[in-house]
Amino acid sequence: MSFLSSLFFGMAQGVKSSPDAKLEGAEITWLGHASFQLKSPQGKDILIDPWLENPKAPESAKDIDGADVIVLTHGHFDHIGNTAELAKNSGAKVISIFEVAQYLGGQGVDEDQLIGMNISGTVELEGMKFTMVPAIHSGGITSDNGIVPGGNPAGFIIELENGYKVYHTGDTGFFTDLKWIGDYYNPDLLLICIGDHFTMGPDTAAESIVLIDPEYVIPMHYGTFPLLTGTPEALKERLPERYRKLVLDVQPGDTVK
Repeated sequence: MSFLSSLFFGMAQGVKSSPDAKLEGAEITWLGHASFQLKSPQGKDILIDPWLENPKAPESAKDIDGADVIVLTHGHFDHIGNTAELAKNSGAKVISIFEVAQYLGGQGVDEDQLIGMNISGTVELEGMKFTMVPAIHSGGITSDNGIVPGGNPAGFIIELENGYKVYHTGDTGFFTDLKWIGDYYNPDLLLICIGDHFTMGPDTAAESIVLIDPEYVIPMHYGTFPLLTGTPEALKERLPERYRKLVLDVQPGDTVK
């Protein structure tokens, strides 16, 4: 049983530890919207799309002042979020599409911290692997000079030190190559947008979950603004029965161990 399996079946009783020692210490916290804090089994701190001032951010997000690694899926303000400040405060390495890395350099982040990459590339860092996969979306960066090019949007497969894989889809719309990503990378935990309007809604997110076939799912990017109307309940209604139990009931601020 994986660490997520042990939590899922015991969430009502609180957080439980995994019986598998190699996974002990791994955890993920939803910080609202598309932001997550991932703690690796070896104690490394990873932030994904750290917009820590989003309307659904838990009070605990205010205490986050840095990380070992920051991963950015694309250049929109609600994903770059507090990256520049966090990176400058903590010296965190920042992994992103090349154009976003260049933009952050212009915001004062040291070039030695910036790891600009591109689709299908893999970066090995801190004993983990970060693979950039395609996403169907846009990626312009809001700046003082209006919208500037932010390169292609992306998703990430994050492989922890023990081989456990987390797939953050970014803000992707539906595309059939999600099946290939699922088949090839075989992610264990899927973080997927369900809010609709700017991303997939519950209907296409449900189709995507079936294609990717993960072990567990945490819905994200919903309820932050009135336009983001998708809900986990609507997602489950559209899923085949055997997939419904994979969707974890995680609220902003909740930690899954």
